[in-house]
Amino acid sequence: MQYRALGRTGIKVSPYCLGGMMFGGLGNPDHDDCIRIIHKALDSGINFIDTADRYSRGESEEIVGKALKGRRDKIVLSTKVHGPMDEDPNSQGNSRRWIVQAVEASLRRLQTDHIDLYLIHRPAPDTDIEETLSVLTDLMRAGKVRAIGSSTFPVSEIVEAQWTAERRGLARFRIEQPPYSILDRGIEREVLPVCERYGMGAMVWSPLSKGMLTGRYRKGQPLPDSLRVKYMPRQMSDERNLDAVEQLIPLAEEAGMSLTHMAMAFVMAHPGVTSAILGPRTMQHLDDLLAGAEMRLGDDILDRIDQIVPPGTDVGLNEANYSPPAILQPQLRRRPAGERAAA
Repeated sequence: MQYRALGRTGIKVSPYCLGGMMFGGLGNPDHDDCIRIIHKALDSGINFIDTADRYSRGESEEIVGKALKGRRDKIVLSTKVHGPMDEDPNSQGNSRRWIVQAVEASLRRLQTDHIDLYLIHRPAPDTDIEETLSVLTDLMRAGKVRAIGSSTFPVSEIVEAQWTAERRGLARFRIEQPPYSILDRGIEREVLPVCERYGMGAMVWSPLSKGMLTGRYRKGQPLPDSLRVKYMPRQMSDERNLDAVEQLIPLAEEAGMSLTHMAMAFVMAHPGVTSAILGPRTMQHLDDLLAGAEMRLGDDILDRIDQIVPPGTDVGLNEANYSPPAILQPQLRRRPAGERAAA
């Protein structure tokens, strides 16, 4: 396997990163089976594992910790903080108070004394980025964290974090973890170029667009019984996504590969992408993904994909993407009623 530089950290990682979101109650509750999946991935040459504290409320980290016994030193281990862990309003977010608690809990669950890559899972508009970078810098100096990064940050916040780190002499984000797939190409406009400009790696999530690019979801056919349909019904039935899939399937067949393998090869073809996160729930899922690891797309196929989904375009809805308060809160995008009437 040809390993890639993780930004400018000097760390080398595999092009495929094993994601842990499906390990635990949310996906596969069988710990032994999950451990076998992890070991199969490691035996195939993958040396990069990504999880998060909120995945099955810490259960994913516990499974990864058990799986890495005796192999930890050879693995680049990434986890994330931000999402709620219980009903306490302070058991979430990007504050110093919470991150100090959360990192210790992650270290215990992962059964390790350090985290190679610690990511802020989403922005927190109510928290000064200097507050977040300050505590992350302290964790690095204490040896508990080796490198830091962000996940699903808008480009403006990526740049602000870089500027804040430079002005305040703080550690800076070395990697961004954005969504990227044939159906979700918006990051090609600014996020990936900005990451390259600042020497940041990009480990992209959902390269199969929540399973839309597996061929299981077809226009005019009943939706399969799946976790994605349960939790993201609007995205999985989005007509724009389904229309694009119907055009991509014959292209993959013409190229002599499955839609899944074409989708993964597409993501890995971008020079700004360091690793793509695989999210298998079963051994069969992992085996299928690994079978396409050597697939490469020629310019003719990439050109035709561009015709179906233009570069820099998000085709349809991505319910897991980050929406800022200015979008979610009507009062931030509407003048008071009295002012509107006067206008």
